[in-house]
Amino acid sequence: MLNRNCFFSLFGIALFTTLFACFNGNDSSLNNKKTTGDLDDILKKGKLTVLLENSSTSYFIYRGKVMGFEYELLKEFADELGVELEVRILHDLDEMIDLLNKQEGDLVGCNLTFTKDREKRIDFSAPYIHTPQVLIQRKPKNWENMAFDELSTAMIRNPEELAKKRIHVWKNSSNHSRLINLQEEIGETIYIEEQDGNIGVEEMIEMVAEGMIDYTVTEQNVAKANEKYYENLDISTVLSVKQKICFGLRKNSPLLKARLDRWLNNFMARAEFRYLCRKYFETGPGLSAEDTKYEPGKSELSPYDAIFKKEAEKYKWDWTILAAIAYQESRFNPKALGYGGAYSMMQFMPSTGPKYGVFPDSPPEVQISGGMKLMYKLYEKFAFIPDEQQRIKFCLASYNAGHGHVEDAMRLAEKYGKDPHRWDDNVELMMLNLSKQAYYTDPVVRNGSHRGVITFKYVRSIYARHLEWSSLFKTT
Repeated sequence: MLNRNCFFSLFGIALFTTLFACFNGNDSSLNNKKTTGDLDDILKKGKLTVLLENSSTSYFIYRGKVMGFEYELLKEFADELGVELEVRILHDLDEMIDLLNKQEGDLVGCNLTFTKDREKRIDFSAPYIHTPQVLIQRKPKNWENMAFDELSTAMIRNPEELAKKRIHVWKNSSNHSRLINLQEEIGETIYIEEQDGNIGVEEMIEMVAEGMIDYTVTEQNVAKANEKYYENLDISTVLSVKQKICFGLRKNSPLLKARLDRWLNNFMARAEFRYLCRKYFETGPGLSAEDTKYEPGKSELSPYDAIFKKEAEKYKWDWTILAAIAYQESRFNPKALGYGGAYSMMQFMPSTGPKYGVFPDSPPEVQISGGMKLMYKLYEKFAFIPDEQQRIKFCLASYNAGHGHVEDAMRLAEKYGKDPHRWDDNVELMMLNLSKQAYYTDPVVRNGSHRGVITFKYVRSIYARHLEWSSLFKTT
C-alpha cells in the first residue's frame, strides 16, 4: 500500500503532466473541440466563407471583374461585419447542404428556394427575393415573322398542356417537386427527366435554346437573367406561386442568422439593393434601348470618324475595326454606362480605364485613344498567332471576355484536338463550351465559367461590320 507522502507525490506528478499537456496543446479534448462556425467564430477569424455556384445570379467573372447578384449582396454583408469574403465554388449542387453542415462554408447561396424538406436540415435567412417558377421553352421556327397572338398560340400557356411533355430539371430542386405536384393537379403524366446537381440550370436553359432538350423549369429571376442571351426562348408561362429565395445556414448558427436577417431587411429597403436587382435581372450585358438609336449615315460612320482614323493610323490599323467596337459597345455614345460599371464609348471597366488614361468624364478623343491602346496591347499579346485576321479576332474576344477566358478556351481547344491558334471553328467553339460545367471545371480552365455565346456573337458581329464598313468607307 502506498503511504500518504508517496500518494501525493504521484498525484502531483499526474496533475503537472496534465496541466503541461493542456498548455502545450496536447490535450485531445481541447484539440478535438470543433467550433460552431457561428458569428463569433467568423468575427474572430476575420473571414466569411460562402458557398456559391458559377452562374449569372450567383458568382462569375466578367472582363476580369468578379460579379454575381449573390456575390455582391454578400460582399456588402461581409463589409458590414468588417470581415473578408471568401468564395468557394460548388460544382455539384447535390453536395451543398452536406458541405455547409461540415463547415466547409458559413452559408450557401445558389438561388436557394425555401422548402420544408430543406428546413429539416438547415436554417434559412430572411428571403431576399420572392419569385415564381416558370417554364423555359423554345419559340417555333420563323417566330420573328409571327404576330403576337400567333406566337402566343404556338407556345405552352396552360400547365395542362404539359401532359406527356418531357421536362429536364435538377432532381433535388423545388422545380422537381413542383412538377410532381403539377401531375396530381392536372391528372396527367409529365415525363420528368431528373438531372444530377453537376448540371446547372443555366446549362439546361442553354440546351433548350440549342434544341438539345425541349423544356426546363426555373425561378423567374434566373430566367430573366438568362433570357437576354437567347432570342429564341420564351419564359412567360408561370407554373407556381411566388417562392422565397434565401441563403442557407447551419442550425447551429443562430447569431449569424439573426445578424444576416437584420442586415438583409435593412439593405433591401435601400436604393443599392434595387440597383442590384435591375443590374442582374433586368439589364445585364448589352445596350439599353436608349443606346441603340444611332445609325451610321451614308457619308460617315459616326461624328468621331476623324478621331478613329487618327488613332488607328498611329498603329497602322484599319480604323473601321475600332469604329465597329465603339458601335457594338455603345452606339458611339461617349456617356454610355454599362454592365459591371463599364463606361464611355469604348466601355472601359473601372479597373481598366485608368490604366489607359480613360475616366468617366474623359472627352471622346481620350476614350477612343484609350480603346486603341488597349486593342494594340492585346494585339501584341497574340503576336504568336500567324494569321493576321485570326489574330484580330482573338483581340476582339479578349476585349469582350477578358484575356483569361480566351486563354482558357485556347487550352481547351488544344486538349480536344483543335487548333489553339485559330479562332474560327476552333477556339470559338471552346469559348461556347465555357458555359458548360463539364468544360469549365476542367483542370486546364483557370478562370471559371463564361457565357461564351456573348463573346461568340460579339466577335462575329464586329468582324462582319468591319468588313462591310471597310468596303463602304475606303480606308486610307
